[in-house]
Amino acid sequence: MAATGHGPPGGPLAGVRVLELAGIGPGPFAAMLLADLGADVVRVDRPGGPGLAIDPAHDLTNRNKRSVLIDLKADGGAARVLDLVERADVLIEGYRPGVAERLGVGPEECRARNPRLVYGRMTGWGQEGPLAGRAGHDISYIAITGTLGMIGKPEEPPAVPANLLGDYAGGSLYLVIGVLAALQHARGPGGTGQVVDAAIVDGAAHLATMIHGMMAAGGWQDRRGTNLLDGGCPFYGTYETADGRYMAVGALEQRFYDEFIRLLGIEGRVPARKDFARWGNCAPPSPSAS
Repeated sequence: MAATGHGPPGGPLAGVRVLELAGIGPGPFAAMLLADLGADVVRVDRPGGPGLAIDPAHDLTNRNKRSVLIDLKADGGAARVLDLVERADVLIEGYRPGVAERLGVGPEECRARNPRLVYGRMTGWGQEGPLAGRAGHDISYIAITGTLGMIGKPEEPPAVPANLLGDYAGGSLYLVIGVLAALQHARGPGGTGQVVDAAIVDGAAHLATMIHGMMAAGGWQDRRGTNLLDGGCPFYGTYETADGRYMAVGALEQRFYDEFIRLLGIEGRVPARKDFARWGNCAPPSPSAS
């Protein structure tokens, strides 16, 4: 078993043992977060690697983890993983629906060996439904939820936020929250393990909760670049600077707006912050946000 930047013991999850079935994207990031919190993470690598061309020396999602090489398709491969499951508190896998079951390391097999195991699953579309079996990537998931359409200028295509919004925010973080909640339950009196099924489409849609509330209250337009927090208002956006780079401006509250225009020396020459009728297409916020 090889170490890959295994850090010193400690942290709130010290003593928690996590088994990660290696993959790409949100699964490894979720396991990295658990390791950062002090969990002992063992990554089960497959021969040939996960299929993403990243130099292991620079793959920071592998920090603070140990690694063991197991071919789950070979005779005895599943049995070796199940032996590790007996000593684990958490397992994380990011296969397509049904793959873990076909490999012999699905929830039933694992929890038969360890009833207190928290089995964390990471998918794009969920384990069931019309899209469950389809391939996808971050951009596919956030597009169908509508969150991608909220980002960018109104006269241009939606801006692509790397893979931060879907994979990591809508996927990894929700998986970690679910795993920690299930771990708390499993360690309580009479507690048992649970299966945590985290889907990126669910998490990405949930992230837009406040926006949908503002829309229902009339404080958000269903058009990009016309709202308080999407660059529609000039006091919350980005501007090119003299050196050809960009600066971010976030003068939302009145006192910050006042200070901003004072520093620019334009007092009296620009509309009041709440004079949204003079800010072009910028929608006024809901009363609670204004």
